[in-house]
Formats: sequence, C-alpha cells, structure tokens
Amino acid sequence: MVTSVSQNKRVVSGMRPTGKLHLGHYHGVLKNWIKLQHEYECIFFVVDWHALTTHYENSRIIKENVWEVVIDWLAAGINPGSAHICIQSWIPEVAELHLLLSMITPLGWLERVPSYKDQQEKLKELDLATYGFLGYSALQAADILLYKASYVPVGEDQVAHIEIAREIARRFNHIYGREPDFNEIAEVSVNKMGKKNAKIYRELRRKYQEQGDAAALEVAQALLDEQQNISMGDRERLLGYLEGSGRIILPVPEVLLTEDSRLPGLDGQKMSKSYHNTIMLREDLDQVEAKIRTMQTDPARVRRTDPGEPDKCPVWGLHKVYSNDEVKNWVQTGCRSAGIGCLDCKKPLIDAVKKELEPIQAAAKEYEANPKLVESIVREGTEVAREQARETLIEVREAIGLDY
Repeated sequence: MVTSVSQNKRVVSGMRPTGKLHLGHYHGVLKNWIKLQHEYECIFFVVDWHALTTHYENSRIIKENVWEVVIDWLAAGINPGSAHICIQSWIPEVAELHLLLSMITPLGWLERVPSYKDQQEKLKELDLATYGFLGYSALQAADILLYKASYVPVGEDQVAHIEIAREIARRFNHIYGREPDFNEIAEVSVNKMGKKNAKIYRELRRKYQEQGDAAALEVAQALLDEQQNISMGDRERLLGYLEGSGRIILPVPEVLLTEDSRLPGLDGQKMSKSYHNTIMLREDLDQVEAKIRTMQTDPARVRRTDPGEPDKCPVWGLHKVYSNDEVKNWVQTGCRSAGIGCLDCKKPLIDAVKKELEPIQAAAKEYEANPKLVESIVREGTEVAREQARETLIEVREAIGLDY
C-alpha cells in the first residue's frame, strides 16, 4: 500500500534518445515507470544533451529520435496526467546547475565512474576525449538534483552511477550549506511549525543527536514532510538542523532499486540494437511473428525427435517472461521428451508477444497522427519541471553568493 508520504516523494529518471524503442526498453524500464507514476510524483525526461556526449558528430538525428522516444513512452502507458514528460535541453537551468556543480566536483570522481572507461573501450570508433564525455556524470547529477528528487529508479548495475550524484550533493551542502547564524535561523524555522509540532521536533532531534535513535530521525523527517505552513527552504534547513549538519540545499537522493528484468533478445543475449536481436514496439506484427518463428533454439536439437534442453534455448528466456506456469511446464516437459517441436513451443510465445504489442501499436498510431498533441504534452510537462528548476537555481545561487 502506498502511504501519503510516498505520494509526496518525487521520482526522476531519463532515457537517451536512441530512436524507436524495443521490448527490452519496455520490460526493463517503461513497465516500472508506469507503476511508479501512480505511486510518486514522477518526472521523466529525454536526455538529448547526454546524446551529444557520445554522438556530437551525428547530432542531426537527435531531433527525430526524441519524438520517437516520446511517442513510444506515451503508447506504452506513460500518462501525462500522472507523470511529467520533458526534454532535457528545453530546461536551460540544467546547464547552469551542471556548470556550478562542475566547479566543486573533483576530477578523480569523474574518472572513476565505471561507465567512463567501459564506454571508451566499447566505443573505440568514436572520439571520446572530450570534456563533455568526462563530465557526463556531473550532468547526470544536475538532472537529478535540479528537481530535488527523492528517488532515482535504477537496476543494481546502475547504482554506482547514481552514487556520484549523491556525493556531489553532499559536497555541495557541506561547502555552501552553513549559513551565518544557522542555529538561530533554524530555531526561527522550528517555531513556524506551531508549539505542538515544534516541541515534538525538538524532542526527536534530541533523541537522535544525543542517543543516535534512528527511529526518531525517521519520525522527525516524516513530521517535516507533513508540515504545510513552512517553506521548502525551511524544510531543508530543518532537515539539516535535525541531522546536525548545515542547511540541505540539494537533498541527497535515494536509489530506488528496481527488479532486474533484462529481456533476452532473439539470440539469447540482452536485447539491444547493437546486437541486432530486437523486437521493436512498433514493428509490423507479421514481422514479429517471423522473427520469433526463426529464432535459434537448442543447437543440440537437430531433428524433431531429438530431446532438447530449455535452459540452453533462447526461446525459453522469452517464455520465462511471457508464459504462465502451465505453459512453462508444458514447454519443459514437451521439449525434454521431444513431445513438442520447436515451432509448437514458439506458438504461445508469438501469441503472447503480439497480444502485448497490439494496444501499444494502436496508441502509437494515434500519437503519430497528432504530433501537435505530443508536442503539447511535452511542453506542459517541461514547464512544470522548469518551475522546480527555477526554484532550485534561486536557492543554489543564493547559497553560493551569486544572487546579486
């Protein structure tokens, strides 16, 4: 059950504009976003500036790819009434915060990000000896911190990438969070909560700071979330006062660990355009059927009468995602006993994939036919995100001393 507190939390996530999306994107990211949009305030953005960090020489394809991604998001079920869809480059505050964060981010932090050297190795054909590529993680931190995200949904293999945003937030708060006369100002903020809540807050703060009572800290944080008569600045100041630090200007986001659902591609590897093993969300259904029918199977099963081993067959990887227990048991028994052939095994899978894609493709056709509607949705979502971005930048400039 979702609590009232979780409904007030903000989730932020983004995706690079690589063009039309495939089932791997749907199962790995979009299905989780669709769930989260009903539980939290969500901002989902197409990170087109991030695309320039690796493909700056081929930038003309980015515009088309942005709209293809947005159409697939909407068709898959991202609801503009429940989540804000925006485009990164339409929010110039991202660039300003990135610049300011880069001033305090140690070079060594950027160089040790796991993807920095991995991507250089994988993309040897590209010239990635640029500041933009090195500063990718600082730009990603700006994407997250600008909206004061509570959570960032990622798989376990992406946690290290989010940790640098957390480190940058802590460093920024440490450098700029100590206001002159901080304790006196914080006490003024406490009094704005009213006598009863102020008394509860002070008692919880004492328990945490004197006794290390973690439960008291959680209750006090929840108390602050419920306050309607204090400003965002007061709330952040009181969070810092509660923990014994300075004012929290950029809240440290938490990782929202998502279930690892790497959908296997047609060859059994992770589904990826680079492996040419994808089923696209808007692919012709006859072509989808043809792809699945011609999928490679257990190489040891040469003849129809040969018994097979599902665990060695790429088709089984898709059955684990799409089939119920009854069908999976049928596949396991029939394959190992040669009671069913490979085409028999693929038939329920074809039906399940087509059934999933049909409503997505129907919705996509409506959005393709109405590009003005798609643009309007993005502009509205972007404006909502910019309102938060502007507020954050005002506080950041003030904390640094650039508010003159």
